[in-house]
Amino acid sequence: MTVVLNARERAAAQAYVRLMETARAVLTDPRTAPLAGVYLTSPMAEADEALARAGLTGNEERLLACVSALRAADGGAPVRDR
Repeated sequence: MTVVLNARERAAAQAYVRLMETARAVLTDPRTAPLAGVYLTSPMAEADEALARAGLTGNEERLLACVSALRAADGGAPVRDR
């Protein structure tokens, strides 16, 4: 099944992925883990804003479908913008 992403959904999925990657990097490094709140404040705010703009706040199922589609696009699977 092809998931069609509009520009706001794509931006929200990208912001979510950046947040997850930043969280993983910060929390796995013992030097930065104690400062996680400082390092994650900006990516969390960006993701919250993007999710709200895309209408995905509280809609985890659609968000994860968008993230999956975004990741599939990175691997060459078909994803179209609206």
